[in-house]
Amino acid sequence: MFRYCFALRCAAQPVVMAAQAGRVVTLTINRPTQLNALNKAVSECLMANLEKFDKDPSCSVFIITGAGRAFVAGADIKEMRSRDFSERLISDDFAALGRIGGIAKPIIAAVNGFALGGGCELAMSCDIILASDKAKFGQPEITLGTIPGLSGTQRLPRLIGKTRAMEWVLTGATYTADEAARAGLVARVVKHEELMSTALAMAEKIAGYSQVTTKLAKMAVNASQEGSLHTGVDYEHFIFNSTFATHDCKEGMSAFVEKRAAKFENR
Repeated sequence: MFRYCFALRCAAQPVVMAAQAGRVVTLTINRPTQLNALNKAVSECLMANLEKFDKDPSCSVFIITGAGRAFVAGADIKEMRSRDFSERLISDDFAALGRIGGIAKPIIAAVNGFALGGGCELAMSCDIILASDKAKFGQPEITLGTIPGLSGTQRLPRLIGKTRAMEWVLTGATYTADEAARAGLVARVVKHEELMSTALAMAEKIAGYSQVTTKLAKMAVNASQEGSLHTGVDYEHFIFNSTFATHDCKEGMSAFVEKRAAKFENR
């Protein structure tokens, strides 16, 4: 059963469509004629939905995708080009997306087409990237006389290494889904027509586990990107030990020993 929620509207149509099936909420960026280019309305609407459902116990996992032939083809250059330095400092159109790191529930990016510039950065802000075999990735900002501005220069080296990241950022080249997977950016490439069913199956599998444990696991993995190995291992050990205070850990281990399916209660 699907439940549709339209958080914000742009003209006559929602810029982000939200549909819930079971414990999975799919957010579809809906500016297909602009190849889903990011602007203030899209950024705020996407975050409004993420933050709303992050607090909703009926939702366990998010999928973000794009309408039409693009995931997000970049920022809306037509809206950005007239802004000067002071205007950018005072009013950042994409400030809302800076809060995506605060979303506790897992986010799967189902990249169905172009994921360039801000679109590539949005995908990197998610927890898992699944890509259609028609997807294209890249950071072409250098061709516009600027640089990635939505965390690309920071996230990309962590995901694919410094030298590859330098190539991507300094050449502005576009890469296929297979090239992105070989570089380590993409978790899996699937046939275009199987993208959403694969993303949904993965999301449903994750949603079947304890929400408490999945949130803790996400926190622990994210911590690996923030500090030293020693600090990360200590943090992981603390999170691991803390799971033993939950009902779901006891239930999961008991179910394993008793050779039965676990019945998680998210506590």
